Amino acid sequence: MNNGETLFYRKREGGETLLLLIHGNLASSDQWDILLETLPIEYTIYAIDLRGYGKSTYHKPIKALNDFALDIELFCNELNLKSFHLIGLSNGGGIAMQFAANYPSRVEKLILLASISTRGYPAYNSNGARLQSKEEIASDSMINRMLNAQKAQEISFFEAAMNQLVYPHSKPEKARLEKDVEAALNQRNMVDVADAANRFNLSSVSNGVAEGTGELHRINASVLVLWGQNDLMVLEQMTLEIIHDMKEHDIDVTYKVLNTGHSPLVDDIQSVVSEIEGFLQK
Repeated sequence: MNNGETLFYRKREGGETLLLLIHGNLASSDQWDILLETLPIEYTIYAIDLRGYGKSTYHKPIKALNDFALDIELFCNELNLKSFHLIGLSNGGGIAMQFAANYPSRVEKLILLASISTRGYPAYNSNGARLQSKEEIASDSMINRMLNAQKAQEISFFEAAMNQLVYPHSKPEKARLEKDVEAALNQRNMVDVADAANRFNLSSVSNGVAEGTGELHRINASVLVLWGQNDLMVLEQMTLEIIHDMKEHDIDVTYKVLNTGHSPLVDDIQSVVSEIEGFLQK
């Protein structure tokens, strides 16, 4: 792309309805494999590796989630993707909201799956205090534990973390867990993304670190929010912030609660597909 970065992507051929998928943190486009296999053939699907994830480059560090949204716009221009439905998972939900606010004419419908809040994803220290700066995040003990595990290629650390937080109920097949760990080990932007998510705020109120930009008012697309009631990563309060903030900005939003955790594609793919299809065909 003309910003010097190269984004890897997967494409599943299908019909005229276009879907663009944005993965979460500690992940890559591999995160979507079950959905690519399960959604009907009427959809042509693009799943990208964000800058610094998977097989994409990371030449210039990101400073905000908006940098990812700008990358996606360049990607869409290169492939001549003028408009499409957009799905964001976890951190990818924040990026999807930012993209929909930046380029409202390109997003037909928006689906947020286990998404971070409109007010970002807060970073706390071990004492429960909100971290206020990138410097504090970079020196945080848990972040450094993860960085050290990456450097040492400590597979067992990430396997244990994912089994505890992402897959506490439905355990994935061995091959899937291996792909998840590989993506986590390969991520090159951990501190940058934690800081960006901590400061992300499209609402009209402060999130404790950054004042809201109010950019939500630019989203024209109807929105479906799917949240799992057993999610240990994205809490209900964060999801209710999305609903509140979108309604405050007169966005047409539908909220559905699933019987899943933070891995809805593994926990209950059929319910996810049913909700997606029902929303897109409405």
